[in-house]
Amino acid sequence: MDLLSVYAETNRARMIWAAVLLTAAIALVDWWTVHYVAIGFFYLFPIIFVSGFLSPPQIVVAALACAVLQEAFSNLPQSEAVARLVFSSMGFVGAGLFISEMIRNRRSMIKHVEELEDQVKLREDAEQQLRRLIESSPAAIVTIDADGKVILGNEAAQQLLSPGGQPLQGQAIKSYLPSLSTVAITQSSRAFRTTLECTGHRSDGEVFLAGVWFSTYRTIFGPRLSAIIVDLSDDLRNREDLSLDNLLKNSRILMSTVTHEVRNLSSAALVAHKNLSRIKELDANEDFRALESLLQSLQSMSALELPYRQNGEAVELTSVLDELRILIGTTYRESVINVHWDIPDSLPLVWADRNGLVQVFLNLAKNSQRALMSSETKRFSIVVREENGRVVIRFEDTGSGVASPDKLFRPFQLTGNGKASGLGLYVSRAIMRSFGGELVYEPGSEGSGFAVILPLPVSAREGAHA
Repeated sequence: MDLLSVYAETNRARMIWAAVLLTAAIALVDWWTVHYVAIGFFYLFPIIFVSGFLSPPQIVVAALACAVLQEAFSNLPQSEAVARLVFSSMGFVGAGLFISEMIRNRRSMIKHVEELEDQVKLREDAEQQLRRLIESSPAAIVTIDADGKVILGNEAAQQLLSPGGQPLQGQAIKSYLPSLSTVAITQSSRAFRTTLECTGHRSDGEVFLAGVWFSTYRTIFGPRLSAIIVDLSDDLRNREDLSLDNLLKNSRILMSTVTHEVRNLSSAALVAHKNLSRIKELDANEDFRALESLLQSLQSMSALELPYRQNGEAVELTSVLDELRILIGTTYRESVINVHWDIPDSLPLVWADRNGLVQVFLNLAKNSQRALMSSETKRFSIVVREENGRVVIRFEDTGSGVASPDKLFRPFQLTGNGKASGLGLYVSRAIMRSFGGELVYEPGSEGSGFAVILPLPVSAREGAHA
């Protein structure tokens, strides 16, 4: 039987009563046998019974009581009574404190062992969960040693780097990710974490674009590198396809607006030529007739205007503004520009082309940033309001303002330094008009302001009029 099972807290009352009854029984027997035999040492047993439950002061009191009882029923000479009382008290107290300390140490040891067992169980559970997480992760996870060899790799890593091939463990990462191998070998002495985008090679020779998040650390076996690897090839293709699509769409919009301007100019030139043809002296002029031919050709060419239909869809404006916040956040902080966002908690869907809308917002934000670089008060505000069945986004800054607002949306305007400007606003307004929106200039008390006006989807407009 375990010693602590006797001194369990549930046995406290029974053990104390047993000690009291045992003490009474010993005292009674000692009284009966006082002239025949001394049994005072039996008082140790009740002290042993209660030492596991009493505090040190209480043990001292119980030991003194037993020592007094022992001396009270003793037939030894009274001249040595004090000495016997002192020594017996010391013996009982020592025995009680020894038992108490032994029980306390035993309890502390068992508690410590239980805590260690709990920690081991928690660690095993955490390791098991981490192992399951790594094995079930769709991202490839590998651990590499200082020699550039794979120590561990999950199933996703096997499928990504060596599908159907030999296990990754023990192989050199150089054959799959040469850039990561260079980092693992040359930088393994420094603990750091970063990201990497590089070219990867599968065991079958296929090349892919790899996105790698990795960190280095040290173990008793030397430096290690852990990496999470994903295949970005599809993202690259989608990104390039989207960029090409946006380029073609914007080029179509730009060409349409430019040919529209050219057609207007050529029409005006033809009218002027027709008026000049009334002068008889010019009828026989070959250059004048050639000019007519050139103007007619120019008008015919401009008549080939690339028509673009209003491309649009229902767009969640809040997410577009969140994307803009991410795009301009870092550069605006570096330029020490105070950005104020005044956006309602809820906004309706708008009718627009999402990518075109982001480009327009970004162009306006960059224009304001350039205008604020030389301004003492650097404040940029984006205010969103719903007005008359439309959503209006105002971009306002405290820059130097616009000297000639009437020339803002004319392409290829020249600034004082001789650089072309205005094409960005020209294209931005053309993009807005391509899906039924509008971009206008709004003069303010200070700086400049532009308003992006977006229509609501047809269903939302019909619901508003119903």
